[in-house]
Parts: sequence; C-alpha cells; structure tokens
Amino acid sequence: MQTNSTIRTLYLIGPSSTGKSTLFRAIAKNMRLDPGQCVTEVARTVMKNTGFSRKTVGDIEMQRTIMEAQLEREQVARSVAGSSAVRVVLSDRSAVDPIAYAVLTAATEDEARARMRVLVDTSEFQAALRRYREGMFILFKPVPEWLVDDGVRSTDKQGQSSEVFPEVLKELGIPYVELGEEIKDLQARVAFAKRLIGQVVRASFFLLRNRVNILISSSLKGMRV
Repeated sequence: MQTNSTIRTLYLIGPSSTGKSTLFRAIAKNMRLDPGQCVTEVARTVMKNTGFSRKTVGDIEMQRTIMEAQLEREQVARSVAGSSAVRVVLSDRSAVDPIAYAVLTAATEDEARARMRVLVDTSEFQAALRRYREGMFILFKPVPEWLVDDGVRSTDKQGQSSEVFPEVLKELGIPYVELGEEIKDLQARVAFAKRLIGQVVRASFFLLRNRVNILISSSLKGMRV
C-alpha cells in the first residue's frame, strides 16, 4: 500500500501577476487532476471570510491565519491525492508565501526576523517544512508586461517580493527552480512543470536540488532563522 510520502506536490509561488493562476489551471486540466487535489485561492478565501484586506497585509495575524488555512488545505489535498490514480497535489501558493509577505511588510530588519520567527516556529509549519524540503517549488519571476493590480497585493511591492521570496526559501533550506520571461508560452510552461513532476526526471530534480543546496549552505553562513 502506498503512503502519503509517495505523493508529489508542486507549489507555484511568488509575486502576483506572474502567470501562476494561468499555469495552475493549465496543469490541472492537462493532468486531469481532481479539484480536491488542487489548492487554490486560499488567501482570497481567508480575506473574504475574515474581513482582512490588502490594507491589512502587514498584519501578522492575517499572515498567520492564511498560513494555517493553507496548511489545512494542503492536508486535505494530500488525502484526496492518496486515493487518486495521479498522486499529485498542485498548489498555487505555500505556507512560505505568508512568511515572505510578513517579512516584506516589516519596518526594520529586526522586525522582519521577529515576524519570520513567529510563523516559522509553529509546530504546524515545522511539520510542513519537512515536506517542503522534499517538494517541488517553482518560484515565478515578474514578467513586466503581465503586471496588473490583483486586488490582493500592491503592485508597488512586487519588485521587492521578487527579492524576498528567494531569500526566505534559501534560509529555510527549500530547493526551488525559477520561471520567468524566458518561458512565456503557456504550453511550454506546462511542459516545464510536468518535467519536474514526472518520475522519469526525478533524478534530474534531485541533482538540481543538490546544486541549490550548495547555494543554500553558502547563504546560511550570513543568514540564520
């Protein structure tokens, strides 16, 4: 009997207006994933149900609430994927996203560290972190002509968030690959994502992760959680 450890999870993360939602829908359709295997619109749902808004994005409680909701949705999706012929979970964000936005909206470096610690030190995130380090993360980079106001995050912060996301991922020891304007065609992006998911290229992904870990080790010398 297969266990949840054999489930492959692909996280599409990064700033808004980078093509995440479009690629998310295309991958789900291409792979014929059950809706229950797809984690999407968590932040919007939380904002709708709680009264949080873009104006309160700097509120650590907002980011904590989003993180908790994300982790709950991921667990449900893993349960669905566990009984599916296609043992894949697809998510258009991760619990790393609220950490990145908590850091991004901090007034000082000390505050950023404190905010990060509040979210990272929870038992729920620590449990997820073990999975994240074995997962597949695509970090989306901005494509200038695609930038729009999505009503959730300010476009003024998109450039800064492009710098914060990789810093947080490296500090947490989470391997990732980047996707930006070098691949704009949707079908090419789907193929790129499926190559990460596919069993045939798992060895290549592990090799890539080892290379990223070298960068992580170097980065951690100057950055500590």
